[in-house]
Amino acid sequence: MKTIHITAAYKPAYIYGGPTLSVSKLCEALIEAKNGVEVFTTTANGKSELEVKANESKIVDGVKVTYFKRLTKDHTHFSPALLWHLNKALRQAQHDNIKLIIHIHTWWNLVSILSCAVAKWHNVPVLLSPRGMLTAYTTSNRNSIIKSLIHNLFGKRLLKYCHIHATSEKEKRDIRNIIKPKSISVIPNLVNLNSNPSVLNLNASPPQPFKLLFLSRIEEKKGLELVFDALSVLDITWHLTIAGDGDEVYKDNLKLKLKDLQLTERISWVGQIANKDKFQLIAKHNLLILTSFNENFANVVVESLSVGTPVLVSDQVGVSDYVNEQQLGWVCRLEANDIKKTLLKAFHDLEKRENIRQLAPEIIRNDFNDQALAKRYLELYKSLVH
Repeated sequence: MKTIHITAAYKPAYIYGGPTLSVSKLCEALIEAKNGVEVFTTTANGKSELEVKANESKIVDGVKVTYFKRLTKDHTHFSPALLWHLNKALRQAQHDNIKLIIHIHTWWNLVSILSCAVAKWHNVPVLLSPRGMLTAYTTSNRNSIIKSLIHNLFGKRLLKYCHIHATSEKEKRDIRNIIKPKSISVIPNLVNLNSNPSVLNLNASPPQPFKLLFLSRIEEKKGLELVFDALSVLDITWHLTIAGDGDEVYKDNLKLKLKDLQLTERISWVGQIANKDKFQLIAKHNLLILTSFNENFANVVVESLSVGTPVLVSDQVGVSDYVNEQQLGWVCRLEANDIKKTLLKAFHDLEKRENIRQLAPEIIRNDFNDQALAKRYLELYKSLVH
């Protein structure tokens, strides 16, 4: 059996955040599990292109990857070359009687949608991982008219052909509110975890100030405005570090809001953080904050817990159920006042923070074991092929 993974962007296009890391991590784990894997992707790297040779296969950390040129430089990622090669690969697999499954990552771009159409034409099973792209929030917040048109013209029929993979129970509920797929299965993302024992959270005693961290792509859906409103009325000593990148105009608007709230001096903007430095940064803080309006999973939450740093997440973050069940942090509603109250709970509950610091790294290593999760993906592929 062979799986062809279709994704509009692949590493080193880290500008796209979590999906790039999750897809590459999954493919690498499948190779370790001796599964035949190939990746078709584009040269997309935000508004620029990756410096890779297009239309030629190369091995990227053990995975066979082919980067194809795209004609559009926006989020449509239109790549006729990718579609032509996919069509050719499917014909060849059928000629050679190879059992094949197409695993498509994300939706609402022409790579995903048209690749699904090609697979349907050849009657090859499709597993779609929407990665947060099939929720009420994502269908209505950006290019909603275009999305509605695509969905009604042909997207709906293509989605009915797909088996769906959700990364959390919350994402599963969100998807079922949009479509009724052939089947839907929940398997968490594979996440890069801290592997260095010396990089663990050392904040055992209550520090002054309470060190807060936001580590994600800086965009509207992350709810930073609500965090700022909550912090403006928080009567403890605190400092917030914002790590990540985003649209410059949006970041400037956030800085204006901070100035209006007189919070500028209590915020550090440290920009994009390299993967090799990520865990050390997390370990230096008392609490990671992610109050997103929509998040299908949230790799950064698992990464934070892998070094023992507790988390505060909104109830719209995919792993919020897991955080609650395992008592690894705090979950709030998307209201400034509730964020403030939850921050105070986290600040004062020294015993819970100490328990998380001590126990979370081992819990995360057990629950997000690469080999165990890769086995679950392989079992899902086999069930769909048969």
